[in-house]
Amino acid sequence: MGAARSRVGAANVCFDPDSAFKRLRWQMTRSELIAELASANPHLRAQDVELIVATVFDEISAALTRGERVELRGFGAFTIKRRDARTGRNPRTGEAVPVDEKAVPFFKAGKELRERVNTQAVARPRAKVSA
Repeated sequence: MGAARSRVGAANVCFDPDSAFKRLRWQMTRSELIAELASANPHLRAQDVELIVATVFDEISAALTRGERVELRGFGAFTIKRRDARTGRNPRTGEAVPVDEKAVPFFKAGKELRERVNTQAVARPRAKVSA
């Protein structure tokens, strides 16, 4: 992995979220992200883009597993929130069920991302809801 990282580490990767936003249907899969980045960066091989995306996601996951906070300036921050043990209810029977304590990943959008999303949402016409 070190050789691949050094070969693509200095590459100038660009991604235009505005153009991607126009083509999205409100969601993007990992493979769609890789395809979008590869098309926006023709100087990179698709395998290199896939390695970059996998590495970023793996590093975020590893940091969260260690209990660390991951902050991407202008994008947002990933943290872990603890949920206390509690008594839940089985929705089918109504029976009380113990729910163990757990840790869940949490994402808080950064100021720049919130502003960009709100600007895009205002500029985009709302879909009509048929009754």
